[in-house]
Amino acid sequence: MSDEKNPDEIPVSVVKENKTEDNQLDQVLEDSKNKIEELEKLLDIEKKKSNETEEKLKHVLADFQNLNKKTQSDIERGVNAKIDEFVLDFLKIYDDFVRAKNVFSESKINTEGLESILKNMDSLLSKYNVVPIDALGEIFNPNLHEAISIISDPDLDDNTITKEIRKGYISHERVIRPTLVEISKKDDDKK
Repeated sequence: MSDEKNPDEIPVSVVKENKTEDNQLDQVLEDSKNKIEELEKLLDIEKKKSNETEEKLKHVLADFQNLNKKTQSDIERGVNAKIDEFVLDFLKIYDDFVRAKNVFSESKINTEGLESILKNMDSLLSKYNVVPIDALGEIFNPNLHEAISIISDPDLDDNTITKEIRKGYISHERVIRPTLVEISKKDDDKK
């Protein structure tokens, strides 16, 4: 019976394994795996290069920002120096007008015109934040005042400003011209 063909039986054919195809497939998989590892290494190298370049770029940007700030600061200092120079020249003329007004006033000459000019000059100084340093009666401050004489006065504290010889001015928190002053000194000759 087994030799007879049974129509209900499914014919099965045994396929012989082909080792050469398997070996080729294994080789392709191995090559692909090696290629992936090689590409991953290259990717890591490129990431490292990219990070190094990014760090260099950050340093260059920081250097540029610092240079920009320094340049702006240098320009501002240069402009302020020129403005201060101009204001100092203007103050010399202003002082001459004040002296002229005082001389004319003492001589009983009408000073209305000079007073009007001085008011305009005061407005101009105020407009550009140039303000006088009030010193009379204050304690001497070497940042604001320049002492050119000392008087003995036992009634005043040491270094009290007793006289303004020339007005000083400040602009934008910078001393343009210190006030020339006379200061007091107590006598130590007390017996």
